[in-house]
Amino acid sequence: MERVVLVTGASGGVGLALCRRLLEEDGRIHLCIACRNAEKSEATRDLILATHPAAQVSTVEVDLGNLASVLRVARELRCRFQRLDFVYLNAGIMPNPHVNFKALWHGLRTGKLIHMLSTAEGIMTQTDRLNGDGLQEVFATNLFGHFILVRQLDSLLCGKEKPSRLIWTSSSNARESAFSLSDYQHAKGRESYSSSKYATDLTSVVLNRKFNKQGLYSSVVCPGLVMSNMTYRILPVFLWKLLMPVMWLIRFFTKTYTLTPYNGAEAHVWLFKQKPECLDALVKYHSCTSGLGKRFVEPRKIDVDEETAEKFYQKLLELEKQTIEKYSDLLD
Repeated sequence: MERVVLVTGASGGVGLALCRRLLEEDGRIHLCIACRNAEKSEATRDLILATHPAAQVSTVEVDLGNLASVLRVARELRCRFQRLDFVYLNAGIMPNPHVNFKALWHGLRTGKLIHMLSTAEGIMTQTDRLNGDGLQEVFATNLFGHFILVRQLDSLLCGKEKPSRLIWTSSSNARESAFSLSDYQHAKGRESYSSSKYATDLTSVVLNRKFNKQGLYSSVVCPGLVMSNMTYRILPVFLWKLLMPVMWLIRFFTKTYTLTPYNGAEAHVWLFKQKPECLDALVKYHSCTSGLGKRFVEPRKIDVDEETAEKFYQKLLELEKQTIEKYSDLLD
């Protein structure tokens, strides 16, 4: 039977590159692409079919930052499919990013510049806001919307005879120092993206502990530094063009500078070919590229406390109960 693969955030960047690379690996899969609106979904489908005309590609419309949209698409997917083999939880936002040039200068003087450039630690902040559901927008889009989607699709995911896979796009910017259980939506901070990605790591760890025996496996990946629409919002485009030669040079010292979406999808595609039972639930798989352009995957231990992960998971369940009660008409 054909394998069904769902990819959120498929309209550009790593998501679009991933779709193309998955079809290069296995042209028999049924690829379901999820984008924010129907126009983007159809345009993305046309792009994919232009290079893979025989592929089975369907579309769904979902805004991960809108709970009603998430519940509607979950109901639609339950009607369309009997099971999902892979769900790539890739959609994400990083609104209004700002670079702290003073921190960059300090990193240069203290010899920490390469580390800061490879992780964005201490040099990048974002301005967040509340969405229509009263949730912090970055938390809702990057994590909670995906969490609700997974919860609503449980009947399509768990199967002991044929495991299902969740693969979350995390980041090297996922840091414990940016996350707080008492403010897990990051309403009081300025590093909402980092907090949401650390929350992603925590969630994946707990999902494995609770659902591996039922046939559901979760992994997190880091695509590295990829030049995409999200990245281009950090600095003006003309500055990126000036910096590109420097970026290629830095790649000789920092292997996570994958730079292109095709390279950034390396870990996602690598996981597509692995047996989930052989993977380490406490590892994040990083897409890497050598200075000469060779792609490879590097596993690194996730810096998470499993007790904190469990407490956070319980908070997610409480928030789920509080927020979806008003959408009872969209629930089965």
